[in-house]
Amino acid sequence: MRLIGMRTPGDSTTYIGRLDGDDHVFPVTDVATFWSDTPSWLAKAAELTDGRRRLDSVEQRPPVPDSARVICIGLNYKAHAAEGSFQVPQFPTLFGRWTSSLTVSGTSAPVPAGEAGLDWEGEVAAYVGAPLCETDPDTARAAVLGYSTFNDLTARKAQKLTAQWTLGKNGDRSGPMGPLVTTDEVGDLRDGLSVRTRVNGTVVQNGNTRDMIFDIGHVLALISETFTLNPGDVIATGTPEGVGYVRNPPWLLQPGDVVEVEIERLGLLTTPIVDATTRHSDC
Repeated sequence: MRLIGMRTPGDSTTYIGRLDGDDHVFPVTDVATFWSDTPSWLAKAAELTDGRRRLDSVEQRPPVPDSARVICIGLNYKAHAAEGSFQVPQFPTLFGRWTSSLTVSGTSAPVPAGEAGLDWEGEVAAYVGAPLCETDPDTARAAVLGYSTFNDLTARKAQKLTAQWTLGKNGDRSGPMGPLVTTDEVGDLRDGLSVRTRVNGTVVQNGNTRDMIFDIGHVLALISETFTLNPGDVIATGTPEGVGYVRNPPWLLQPGDVVEVEIERLGLLTTPIVDATTRHSDC
């Protein structure tokens, strides 16, 4: 099953919708209600036959509640750690995003003022579907509701200003994500999904989730030792090698560029890059 966030004209409430092919969607319920009881609402979503709407009649939104924590894993592929001259970490490097940075495919991402460009980081995002507190990796892995294509667009200058990465990882509209694809259609990331990123049609990343250092079950279990994970929380699982800032010369996204992330079974995510003046609507 494929799920999106959606808003209808004149309504500020975000709903979860079940995609029906490429052109239609069935509204399910509002996003907060959906994540309050995901097993029941998934079952109801699968049975829907009424209320079908054209997809182009709604505004797509991330299928994420406002209360969600978006937790990203850095340096989770050995080759990516090596290309940045980092040692393979003993524990996952974790940092946070705010839900306000999340967008959907087709939404433009602005290069912040003072940045030489944005860097791409194609990756898989996982959605927590049940509360997790002091749990084990197998239980945590079974609690993943589904996955999305994600692009952790990064402002490298801001990222490197301090020892923490928060500033460079929360630019306006810098977290585009695709529809949520339920786990039964995706399988286990350890079995391998291809992760490809293209800039203006040129492949810049070509990785596979089987090469992750820390799998999603172990990461969720580790986090749950410190704080309880709730339904709707999102884990961005890290990017493979091929990012732009380590190239010689560096290659960063400029206004007019189009970056695509395509992940096996999850789909294609497209983001046009624009200049900083377009941020005025965000400020």
